Amino acid sequence: MAAAYRRGALHDFFSQAQPQGTPREWVRHWAAAGEASTQLGAEQRAALVAALREYHAHLGLLTPATAAALDALAHPAARVVVAGQQAGLLTGPAYAVHKAADAALLARELSREDAPVVGVFWIASQDHDAEEVAWVSLLDLEEQLWREVVDLPAGQPVGRVPWQPEWTAALGRLLEGLAAPEPHRRAVLARLDAAVQPLSDGSAPGWADVFARLMHGLLGQHGLLLLDPLFPPLARLMAPAIARELHGPLEGPARIEAAAERLSALGLTPQLRRPAGATNLFLEGDDGGRRLLRFSGDTFSTDDGRTYTQAELLGLLDRDPSRITPAAGLRPTVQDSLLPNLALILGDGEIAYLAQLAGVYDLHGVQQPVVWPRLSVTWLEPNVARLLRRLGATAAEVQADPQGVLGRSLAAERELSAASQERLAALGREWQALSAELAALDPTLERGSERARQYTERHFAALQQRALAALARQEDTRSGQLSRLQTHLLPHGHPQERELSFLTYLLKHGPVVLDLLLAQQAGAQAEVEIP
Repeated sequence: MAAAYRRGALHDFFSQAQPQGTPREWVRHWAAAGEASTQLGAEQRAALVAALREYHAHLGLLTPATAAALDALAHPAARVVVAGQQAGLLTGPAYAVHKAADAALLARELSREDAPVVGVFWIASQDHDAEEVAWVSLLDLEEQLWREVVDLPAGQPVGRVPWQPEWTAALGRLLEGLAAPEPHRRAVLARLDAAVQPLSDGSAPGWADVFARLMHGLLGQHGLLLLDPLFPPLARLMAPAIARELHGPLEGPARIEAAAERLSALGLTPQLRRPAGATNLFLEGDDGGRRLLRFSGDTFSTDDGRTYTQAELLGLLDRDPSRITPAAGLRPTVQDSLLPNLALILGDGEIAYLAQLAGVYDLHGVQQPVVWPRLSVTWLEPNVARLLRRLGATAAEVQADPQGVLGRSLAAERELSAASQERLAALGREWQALSAELAALDPTLERGSERARQYTERHFAALQQRALAALARQEDTRSGQLSRLQTHLLPHGHPQERELSFLTYLLKHGPVVLDLLLAQQAGAQAEVEIP
């Protein structure tokens, strides 16, 4: 679905304000026209900037670069571009940092003196899926994969979880144990130590605070602002959008379902479904658990058996707006009602579900911003880059078919024509000619001979793939080439940027990796060699 969006095939599912063309053309059009998801009045803008300033000061992150970014946001014509992600351990998989860097890069590309653009990273502190964030993977210089998992409480927003000293100790042991140049190891340990220090009021940081500080340490100097929606002054600013949803709790889900049906009619698989009675809101209960609100008749309920009236929930929202939070079908709209957003920086899965949310934006009177496919980077360390050049392959090709890439290279080196695409194509031409000759003798044979040709080609192609895989396994036993490629590019069977932490590369190569990241074009799909 994301590929269809990039081609402009799903234009009708997104904001009608977007012109035809590429996402870069759309966002430049919006920037030039002064468009944004919401137009902030002077008081709204001042309140937003004040809340963000208080948040950064609370974390001890009010550096000169951050203060300058906040001052830029205070400009009456300022807009933002927004990326976001869950708060992963040690910043989580590398794509979280890549997303955040993309916000800084795109803001830099679009910003003008008379209309500043500021990058914002939305920390998904309201999320309660502990399993998705409680781990980190690192790869050391000896090509050993390390994976640390901590015991994060399940079912409650991660932004409510206090950071535990034993997690600091476990991460310290992890970083001390892996093979890395000592200066780079010390630099990463210093980042961790700074992130777990007490907050400005002397209290211990929470899980999301540690994540925010690590992310700021990487990108704060490049003008990136952070936003934690559970921070009370920021949560207060989102309360009007939550209140609107409470007044019509099933209207948004109905629009999401209608979009799902339209996508299904096109043969596409919707990413979001809203069963009968499900709202777009979660309630954080007195026990700290985050549960989906359901609505029937005039009553809200949660799966623990509790029921609530609309008045009770509106009262709770007034007392503590951080207790009622948006589900995936509402979160972007809440975000873009708060921020004057030009572009929402998303991965492929997120683009798929944004295709269902235009109606929710309309319901809240918010303009859906440009959907910007995020920067994607695969890091090529020197040994991997050399091996890919020898194989004549890209990292993407290896990730799609590691055994096939190595097998085809070996077959070409050894002149094993039986395993080549050219040999199969030549046979295909011969079979096609034979089918045509048979059909000329007896037209009733045309369909049968064509089926036989197609079956034979498919069967031989499958046999070729098995032969290539066998070649790759044999070579891997001898030289370890396949294992090396998979360790670097498909660690634990996942694409590199979805598994390895960005800190992997800081640990092994130092700050040059951050420089390389920030030298990319916003939105690039890049394979970057590390010197």
